[in-house]
Amino acid sequence: MKFHYKHTIITLIITLIISIQYSYGQCAMCRAVLESESGQSTAEGVNNGIIYLMIFPYLLIGGIAYFIYYQFFRAKRVKKA
Repeated sequence: MKFHYKHTIITLIITLIISIQYSYGQCAMCRAVLESESGQSTAEGVNNGIIYLMIFPYLLIGGIAYFIYYQFFRAKRVKKA
């Protein structure tokens, strides 16, 4: 049975998109300060900032993985020719 990388990548992307909804979190100090506030707009802003900052390491690692993948399969194509 041949393993399909496209299906794995698509499944991974869908899983990451779905799991973003459940990844809201804060440190204990931020939570204590923000819960004492009457409105929740600041808390939502902090949560959105945390999610925004979490995305960049994954994009960086994904870019490096894609580069290595591309270089590996390009080398195979060059050898066949």
